[in-house]
Amino acid sequence: MSINRCMHLFSLLQRHINTRNARTVAGGCHDVCRSVLFHKHRPVGVAGSSRNVSSDGSPPKSPDTSLFVPVSLKTDLTEHSSVGAELSKTLDKPEILKIINQFYKRKEIWKLAADNGLDARLFHQAFIIFRKYVIETSFLPADLHITLSDICCGAGHVGDIFPYFMRHAKQVFPMLDCMDDLRKISDLRVPANWYPEARAIERKVIFHAGPTNSGKTYKAIQRYLAAKSGVYCGPLKLLAHEIFEKTNTSGVTCDLITGEERTLMNPEGTPASHVSCTIEMCSVTTPYEVAVIDEIQMIRDPSRGWAWTRALLGLCAEEIHVCGEPAAIDFIRKLMYTTGEEVEVQHYQRLTPCKVLNYPIQSLKNLNPGDCIVCFNKNDIYTLSRQIEAAGKECAVIYGGLPPGTKLSQARKFNDPNDPCKILVATDAIGMGLNLSIKRIIFNTLMKPNINEKGEKQMEVISTSQALQIAGRAGRFSSMFKEGEVTTMYSQDLKVLKEILSHTVAPIEVAGLHPTADQIEMFAYHLPDATLSNLIDIFVSLSQVDGVYFVCNIDDFKFLAEMIQHIPLTLRSRYVFCTAPINKKETFVCTSFLKFARQFSREEPLTFEWVCRLISWPVAPPKNLKDLAHLEAIHDVLDLYLWLSYRFMDMFPHMNLVREIQKELDDIIQQGIVNIAQLISVSGSKMNKVMQKSGRSTDQRTQNMPEQVVDSLTAQLVKDGKLSHSVLRLLHKEWAKEQEQKNIKQNALNNEHHNIDDNRKTE
Repeated sequence: MSINRCMHLFSLLQRHINTRNARTVAGGCHDVCRSVLFHKHRPVGVAGSSRNVSSDGSPPKSPDTSLFVPVSLKTDLTEHSSVGAELSKTLDKPEILKIINQFYKRKEIWKLAADNGLDARLFHQAFIIFRKYVIETSFLPADLHITLSDICCGAGHVGDIFPYFMRHAKQVFPMLDCMDDLRKISDLRVPANWYPEARAIERKVIFHAGPTNSGKTYKAIQRYLAAKSGVYCGPLKLLAHEIFEKTNTSGVTCDLITGEERTLMNPEGTPASHVSCTIEMCSVTTPYEVAVIDEIQMIRDPSRGWAWTRALLGLCAEEIHVCGEPAAIDFIRKLMYTTGEEVEVQHYQRLTPCKVLNYPIQSLKNLNPGDCIVCFNKNDIYTLSRQIEAAGKECAVIYGGLPPGTKLSQARKFNDPNDPCKILVATDAIGMGLNLSIKRIIFNTLMKPNINEKGEKQMEVISTSQALQIAGRAGRFSSMFKEGEVTTMYSQDLKVLKEILSHTVAPIEVAGLHPTADQIEMFAYHLPDATLSNLIDIFVSLSQVDGVYFVCNIDDFKFLAEMIQHIPLTLRSRYVFCTAPINKKETFVCTSFLKFARQFSREEPLTFEWVCRLISWPVAPPKNLKDLAHLEAIHDVLDLYLWLSYRFMDMFPHMNLVREIQKELDDIIQQGIVNIAQLISVSGSKMNKVMQKSGRSTDQRTQNMPEQVVDSLTAQLVKDGKLSHSVLRLLHKEWAKEQEQKNIKQNALNNEHHNIDDNRKTE
């Protein structure tokens, strides 16, 4: 070998020489591992311990390392790759495998790994990748090659491998090298400090506490109207619309801001002094004299609670008027204590009496004008409305999936004293946002599907808070009925309802938080190869919150993030898309969302013509329930377009044209709801025809059911797991009592039930 070649190789090896010298100073070149364990020195290239104590004295939260996804490394095959072999010798791979396995088995190595942030799971995973790298790579880095050669020759110790193992582990798991930074970014313990503008002013907080129909929100709105400037933050678009209209009607110019709509009332397009908005859309940088936060108890909502926390802590208003249940008083005081703001409480009592009846309805024949039957799923609404129409009575229908215009239309129909429609069938969507002239609330069931904090769907009895919210809609002060009544459809539910209403509402103890786009962007800076879904998982895993806060459920966000992960988008755009409020159960909506993202990624504007092709506009009036459900999904897709248009105006340029066809679609859906009994009848007839065509025996299907199922839609609920068999048995028992010709009608209805599966295929 020439002198020049030797000098060149030694210059390339300078890093290795420095590393070896540093290890020798730390405690000897032949037993680095023992030096680390007994003299407390760290090997070169190993980060300091990640077990730092946080500023408040509590240890940092241990990350869920199952979320750490290894990064694929590219082997750097340069002209100098063989330097290690030239300076020492070619490695004997079988011998190296033995050495690597000995390294893994040493307990002190496991302890060192734990001190450097690798728990047992992560250490094992990192070791497997490192071993594969060492054995399968043709040319190892010179320093690692020489170290392994020294160990083979007896001139080194197996512990000498550790610095190179950690170096490789941090390349494969980059979060190990920035864990302290990631913990700081995900520290959510003092959210009040996120809003410096609000902390810079002295705010007065007034809590208007009382039950439904007590005038608490009315009092807060009066102060809002009298102020020079104000913002109303409501939980629903309907409530935001209502306050928007009332404010302008009273002579105060007011803008409307929801996720899908912006209405500026000043002709020149400048912001008005007052604004009514959905709570997610409120500005925390605009100064106001008065802010109203409605339904403050929703601060503990598993999915949306973060929006109430943000508004309460962040609004820049001289007066913050908070409206909600008395159960939130102590918690709001506790929360405001962290900002140094006192809370003034004003108590309200219900304006009209509302009593629980001592008897259930038992039969639809006993319905009276002003009755509202409350269900907790759309299919039960279809079933009941069909039976009510069959009995010769007209009914209005309201459920969450309906467009706002259709809900208002049905509400007006029910409230109109000159309209023959005097019965309402609705979900708990009536609990907020609609003024209804209801005399009596009738709970069809007390079981409601809920999403728990883990994002899992489960059936459970409604809470006291939910029961009071719904029951309070009866006998409202502004309605024609000055006294409200509450009961159930079935006798076995009445005792349960009375027990629920006898309890006090559980006090609110926590408030929701959600990672912001800025926090996720900082995470992505440290972990550029991680997916958005993985970033969110790691963020939540590392996040630290005070006992009064929790991180809201992010399953819907992750669902959308994973759906569009393969589409090339900037992180900020991807984050915005994933915060879009869509119903992930609707296949057509999810498919459209995916097409929106793909078109956006190509930098091709989503024009009106493109949207019309997507939804097959114009659409025909619904002929059956399936058509009606599809039209509702199309309405959701148009809502999604409008929501995105206010965030990416250049890419979604035709919001006005889309809003026009959405209004037309709303009218078509309204007509479908008016004819809902006919749609149900057509759907049932179609099922019967399919059954007759299939020639399947009713007995074969009913043998698999716990009870004879009384209606095709109910059977679908059972099939989908939305209705338990035990509840179904109770419903069937009560329904069967109402039938005059029980056997004949039961057989007919069973035939209807047996056609569901085949009907799906045919349609």
